[in-house]
Amino acid sequence: MSVGQKSEGDQTADRAAYVGRFAPTPTGPLHFGSLIAALASYLQARSCGGRWLLRIDDVDRARCVEGAADWILRQLDAHGLHWDGAIMYQSEQGQFYVRALAELEAKNLSFPCGCSRRVLIDGRYPGICRDGMKAGMSARSVRLKSDHAPVRFGDAVQGVCEYDVWGRLGDFVVHRADGFVAYHLATVVDDARQGITEIVRGADLLESAACQILLQRGLNLGTPGYAHVPVVRNHAGDKLSKQTNAAALEPSRAACSLVEALEFLGQAPPSGLMHANPREILGWGTENWRLDQVPKVGAVIKS
Repeated sequence: MSVGQKSEGDQTADRAAYVGRFAPTPTGPLHFGSLIAALASYLQARSCGGRWLLRIDDVDRARCVEGAADWILRQLDAHGLHWDGAIMYQSEQGQFYVRALAELEAKNLSFPCGCSRRVLIDGRYPGICRDGMKAGMSARSVRLKSDHAPVRFGDAVQGVCEYDVWGRLGDFVVHRADGFVAYHLATVVDDARQGITEIVRGADLLESAACQILLQRGLNLGTPGYAHVPVVRNHAGDKLSKQTNAAALEPSRAACSLVEALEFLGQAPPSGLMHANPREILGWGTENWRLDQVPKVGAVIKS
């Protein structure tokens, strides 16, 4: 056996150690675009013999819709997408976010900011408070000091990616003016605590990966693998979302939706699967899943 080559036992251990996740925000029910991310992450985890965890990203309580989390759980169950272990709710993880913020502050990697969004220039923060707030200003938020060097990382679907976080966003917010911890920090902390080894999600979050990698480095956390699958767009070219009035997934057509999602993900399911139940469809999907067949850009436009 050559140096660096793994034995069959080592490979089995690696597969068993795989941990993936799906982390919807309960601002409404899941739609077909949500199903693409859920199914891709589920099949990647199951095909690796690993665990698939569910996290409800409800840290921003102002955006959450009452009853939406339960609706999401029923939709996942109807589609046979059953998760492992207990569900993590971000709204219950506040103490861990506080610790992370304190660590960033202690390392001089973050700073209080008294600026509002009005100072942004094409979405970029110009660094006004990086070296201290001006006289008369009071802290509204906390920002991470972005590295000046671009962030480069490999993605299992999109290939090698490089983002200039400093040039595009500047120092980004990790604790918001409204008192909520920002998405990037919450995601990084929770992924680390859950032991996530690979993040499979929509390609609209590619830039988020770069911000999160900066936070992982600052908090001395490992960086998981990434696989960003194509997003679904409507006939107007907009990402299918709750904001674009995407239709909720219907449990009654779960089998059809799963087969359509497999087709969107480039898996070429046989026509006979249209007459199968979700368990059988997911069984076929797990056995035949090929991440290298997932296209970078979706070939299907969903109305």
